[in-house]
Amino acid sequence: MIIINILGGLGNQMFQYAFAYSMAHKTDAVVKLDIEDFSNYDLREYELSLYNISLDLADIDEIDKLKYEQETLFKKVARKLQRTSRPLSSYYYKESGFSYDSHVYELKDNVYFQGYWQSEKYFLDYRDALLKEFLLKDGLHQESRAYEKKINQSVSVSLHIRRGDYVSNAHTNSVHGTCSLEYYKGAVRYLQSNSHPTHFFIFSDDLDWAKENLNFIENITFVSLDKDTPDHEEMYLMSQCKHNIIANSSFSWWGAWLNQNEDKIVVAPKKWFNDTTINTNDLVPKEWIRL
Repeated sequence: MIIINILGGLGNQMFQYAFAYSMAHKTDAVVKLDIEDFSNYDLREYELSLYNISLDLADIDEIDKLKYEQETLFKKVARKLQRTSRPLSSYYYKESGFSYDSHVYELKDNVYFQGYWQSEKYFLDYRDALLKEFLLKDGLHQESRAYEKKINQSVSVSLHIRRGDYVSNAHTNSVHGTCSLEYYKGAVRYLQSNSHPTHFFIFSDDLDWAKENLNFIENITFVSLDKDTPDHEEMYLMSQCKHNIIANSSFSWWGAWLNQNEDKIVVAPKKWFNDTTINTNDLVPKEWIRL
């Protein structure tokens, strides 16, 4: 059995699930999801249950066997692990960075994986299947359907601005920071020059800031959904736009990746983290434009 730790916001959970799906099909092992950490995690909730996913959840006994017993072994060899890129424990494997790690496929059974796995290289071979896995089980709310209709009637561009905890949480801000207004101006100019969009749809957790600062865009709609509407519907609406301008956020990353327009243009920021020494070459698909 292989167990994949699931934790973080919706975008992170989707990366972890896509990695798990890939491991299940590349190794032929039984792969299950560990969501137990959400019981002590106040920032986010487990959100994959609204999707048409097929992998099962691990029970506490299965998690204890692969995670807690072998985590102790992992810590004993942690010093040696720093001197090698190869896994020393075939039971507990923790991601070491944001680059694609081909060694994971050498571990075919009795493994607990912990990490974010933020690269499509892990799961691009299963894109068609994952598009089905990430279909919403239930229909859209009426408000979302109205936005969807407007999106489908135009050469639409989603523009995502992530602020929220990227601004209010000191630690999160120190890691991620926010995309500059100049980035968005450059991205809009690029789309206007290359795709001739007719309408921009603005998605943000700080629409007041967006309304104050995006007055340089004509033909604009600020997407405002009811607080009871799950985030999944906002991501779905992003994916229905013809093109995407994303933030340094896994949430809008998935909105763009789920976009099935064969001629889509996706603009992503070059600066994904404040620490520019972090290698993000594998994080952003090579077809996307980085500004």
